[in-house]
Amino acid sequence: MADVTSSEEEEQSFSTKIINIVFVILLLDLLGFTLILPLLPSILDFYAQDDVYQFMQGAVDWFRGTIGIPLDKKYNTVLFGGLIGSLFSMLQFLGSPVTGALSDRYGRRPLLMVTTFGLVSSYAVWAVSRNFTGNVSLCTAIVADLPSPKARNRGMAMIGIAFSLGFTVGPLMGAYFAMSFRTADEGNLFFQAPALLALAFSIADLLFIWLVLPETLRTDTSFFGLHHSWDLLNPLALFCFSAISRTKESPSKQRMEKLRRLGLIYFCYLFLFSGLEFTLSFLTHQRFQFTSMQQGKMFFFIGIIMALIQGGYARRIKPGKHIRNVQMAMITLIPAFILIGFSWNVTMLYIGLALYSFAAAIVVPCLSTVVSDYGSASQKGTVMGILRSLGALARAMGPIISSTVYWVAGAETCFLLSSASFIVPLALLSRSTDWDLKDD
Repeated sequence: MADVTSSEEEEQSFSTKIINIVFVILLLDLLGFTLILPLLPSILDFYAQDDVYQFMQGAVDWFRGTIGIPLDKKYNTVLFGGLIGSLFSMLQFLGSPVTGALSDRYGRRPLLMVTTFGLVSSYAVWAVSRNFTGNVSLCTAIVADLPSPKARNRGMAMIGIAFSLGFTVGPLMGAYFAMSFRTADEGNLFFQAPALLALAFSIADLLFIWLVLPETLRTDTSFFGLHHSWDLLNPLALFCFSAISRTKESPSKQRMEKLRRLGLIYFCYLFLFSGLEFTLSFLTHQRFQFTSMQQGKMFFFIGIIMALIQGGYARRIKPGKHIRNVQMAMITLIPAFILIGFSWNVTMLYIGLALYSFAAAIVVPCLSTVVSDYGSASQKGTVMGILRSLGALARAMGPIISSTVYWVAGAETCFLLSSASFIVPLALLSRSTDWDLKDD
């Protein structure tokens, strides 16, 4: 009995250590990434004469003219940022499942070091550039390797907290360093100090992984090779999780059906959510004349609420209760979208944003926790990589569709239709309440 207790304590200690390490890795990663966000409008102006920029600006102008967006610098910046964001999401869509599958074959730690070295290189180029020329899925795979459902739940919640803190603190740091290190001689290189800080974060991240992170893949890494790469790039195959179903270790037919349904729910949610996230900047500028500072405060408000919910409530959700909490959160999004879309004053807007933030803090961590239970130990990276890929595809498509509806039919219609559209993932969830961490 004493041996069992000791083993459980060691397992709990190991899980806590891994969760804390993953939190630090992801926070450093996200701080470096989010430093650029408040600088984006100025960076776009800086590179305005570049050929690549002009080509992308032509696409933005065509899209703006097609759906009738007014010729306004603020709207142009949001659209251009959205185009870059969509391209980034499409690259994530292509890269996440491949990175996850490679981590199943070669281990989490080596792949995490490779992807972080890629970040180091990109920030170094950014720091010296004068022309415009997957860590998350790996972190979720590491958490998915943890042996107990309770530990995986805490780990996914901590990943959510890292996101909230990163997107809350990072932009403030970026703006501060850009302003503090701007000089009369180098005013046009305002982005250099934030770029160097991002480089420092990524180097610290790489050293931390190398020195502290143990390998969590405790199995024979003999999973499939790159001859299955088509299953990791074909959108239809990704929705079907074909890279998992076509292996010797494939889950049962019933569990595969559940996994596919969970992937579809995840896609539908992020498709609708990312659409609101993108058009929110249009609405607040058009209806309330929000400045960049006011919008920054708004997103700071969202980030703080999400961090509090994830740190206090989400990580304490008991195994078997995740799908019910996802249902509750999505139901909350219906009045949230309506309140935001029909808000006639800032108070009403912020009430809607509070509900929106609560739901945002619950849905992704809970769905990730449930999905992390599917697949064998040597398939966790692939499963979580595919899930992240579906989310990236949703984030690439959602803003384009949502902004089109927003400008063609109006803000109220856009947010009302988005609210009503949650009936789709909720209908899928209605058959999923007994799917939490259960073997068949």
